Amino acid sequence: MPELPEVETVRRMLAANISGSRILRVDVFYDKIISTGQEAFVNAVSGQTIHAINRVGKYLVFVLDDVAFISHLRMEGKYNLIAAEVDVPLTKHEHLVFHLADGRELRYHDTRKFGRMMLTGKDDYRDRKPLSTLAPEPSEATAEYLWLRVSNSRRPLKSLLLDQTVLAGIGNIYANEICLRARVDPRQIGNMLTEEICARLLTAATTVLAEAVAAGGTTISSFNSGGIDGLFQAQLLIYGQKTCQVCGGEVTRLTIGGRGTYFCHHCQAGEEEDEQKCQ
Repeated sequence: MPELPEVETVRRMLAANISGSRILRVDVFYDKIISTGQEAFVNAVSGQTIHAINRVGKYLVFVLDDVAFISHLRMEGKYNLIAAEVDVPLTKHEHLVFHLADGRELRYHDTRKFGRMMLTGKDDYRDRKPLSTLAPEPSEATAEYLWLRVSNSRRPLKSLLLDQTVLAGIGNIYANEICLRARVDPRQIGNMLTEEICARLLTAATTVLAEAVAAGGTTISSFNSGGIDGLFQAQLLIYGQKTCQVCGGEVTRLTIGGRGTYFCHHCQAGEEEDEQKCQ
């Protein structure tokens, strides 16, 4: 599933290539992609110019002349940009095509059809659902905020990190990496976390996400942004590993909240003498 770094990579690719482009028309081949109604969506965006492409958490926001629309890639959504005067047949997984005024096509590809798009307000989209329900991203949050948010919770840390109303943008891959770098057991219960641990978690989260953005995200399955594959999988220290890339110890894999979880008993034991091992 595309997480914050993958979505940011897609945003940058789109912003660099289609900002300022005008949408002539839109063809929709799978109407459930549009959660606010196909006809209203097509009528609203046709003839509009793309002025900006923003990101909030894992959501893309296309800002047009009079409206905006949100794109949530979900499991395997991605965009393919087709050059003008190039005959590339549609595939069965390309469910929506934006025809641009310069002859290019922006195609939305989604193997599982889980992705969604919806119309929203141009100026107040952050205050409307679903974006209004999102928490701050790790780089925007404070240790006090996170501690207050989790201090009454009996849920495990791993589940809290994946909750977009606690912190926005973190998915399963990066939650594993964040817990390792912060030297915290992902099974630890929220109300047992101290403000100091929350500060470590935010520092780790901000660093991991920034490094992943710089590497173009992580290609684990079929993530692709205009032909650009993420490279952060080569830097993963714990996720999908058999041995911890920090200490060389055996990695334990279990399930927390239905999600595969990897951790190192040595590095994430919470002991102060292990502090230098995960920096």
